[in-house]
Amino acid sequence: MTIWLRDTRSAEQYARALTYLPGGVNSPVRAMRAIGRDPLFVERGEGGELFDVDLNAYVDWVCSWGPLIHGHAHPEIVAAVTQAAGRGTTFGAPTAAEVDLAEEVSRRVPGVQMLRMTSSGTEASMSAIRLARAATARTKILKFAGAYHGHVDGLLADAGSGLATQGIPASPGVPAEVAATTVVVPWNDHEALVAATEEHELAAILAEPLPANMGLVPPAEGFLELLRERADESGALLVFDEVISGFRVARGGAQELFEVTPDLTIMGKVIGGGLPAAAYGGSRELMERIAPAGDVYQAGTLSGNPLAVAAGLATLALLDGQQPYADLAATTTALAEGLADAARAAGLQDDVQIVARTGLLTVFFSGAPVTGHAGAKGCDHGAYAAWCRGLLARGVYAPASQYEAWFPSLAHSPEQIERTVCAAAAAFAEIDR
Repeated sequence: MTIWLRDTRSAEQYARALTYLPGGVNSPVRAMRAIGRDPLFVERGEGGELFDVDLNAYVDWVCSWGPLIHGHAHPEIVAAVTQAAGRGTTFGAPTAAEVDLAEEVSRRVPGVQMLRMTSSGTEASMSAIRLARAATARTKILKFAGAYHGHVDGLLADAGSGLATQGIPASPGVPAEVAATTVVVPWNDHEALVAATEEHELAAILAEPLPANMGLVPPAEGFLELLRERADESGALLVFDEVISGFRVARGGAQELFEVTPDLTIMGKVIGGGLPAAAYGGSRELMERIAPAGDVYQAGTLSGNPLAVAAGLATLALLDGQQPYADLAATTTALAEGLADAARAAGLQDDVQIVARTGLLTVFFSGAPVTGHAGAKGCDHGAYAAWCRGLLARGVYAPASQYEAWFPSLAHSPEQIERTVCAAAAAFAEIDR
């Protein structure tokens, strides 16, 4: 039986927000339009749960889209931010803590000797691309269909027809000539990648090593190695966007997990511990091209903000505890197996694909494995929307889009997994087939 939750205050807040915020939100997916309902407004979070303004409780598998690897309001992270705030919220000047965070990242991430902090993943992507273009004296960037690297003009490019194509604008306001500097290739397509690197002089090959913006679509065997090989042979830089996978899937991110080291790494989410922070980094030789050490300009008033740095340091310190990644893997596996059992019980085992890696998961409503953006687009988005609404009605907060990943955290308990699986089973059973 569906448990319809109260939504009076959320509805009131949404009506008010529509007057002052475009679409009533500050980031599109929050509007929940992809699943055909109005957004809920959050009051607070605790551990693995969210509470909305109507005081409904939800098991939260979004976790702010990835930063909250320790769940909401972890006491050690809250204490670190509180102490930092007591000393001042921003200085626009160097602090020792910024250096501490850079050193901690360098210890963890194989491809990072030096880094520059920013306030968002979009800024980090934009800056890494500028550096790649300066280092190679080339213009074109190769990216993969379905990958999202922030709302940078040149990266908001859709693929045209064919295996490897010039990008076309994916949003009004993106000049065609800017989108045309991006070459778009299908993910996991060896042939298209080789053809593109032979046809175009590329400044960079830009990839999420573990894509999670078309749902979770892991690389095919040997594909990341091919990226490294083609970058080396073509003179392009290999840039890994680890905004999502960084510090989440392994201590050193996906590049440690897959043993493929990029030239530049884009980081975000976990590095800020739930506060606005991101970074890009690479070898000392490359990073010393950045001003004021070099001639490639980039700046930011709040870059290295002391509150975000404190949260990031506390978050990474907690990841040095006893076997955190083994624990996170166990939580992810238990959730994935429970959801698979729930789908089978509803007779949907041939219609649902569950893909999981440590700290990441996607439930695809597809009859075949999803290996790229075309497969993700071919999913039954209506069924996902109905299922997601069913989860929300039963107190489970899942991503309001088939294209977004779930984010298990170290705060999620076996009881919360059980609640989720029970809700999922009931929601699966309601889907029209």
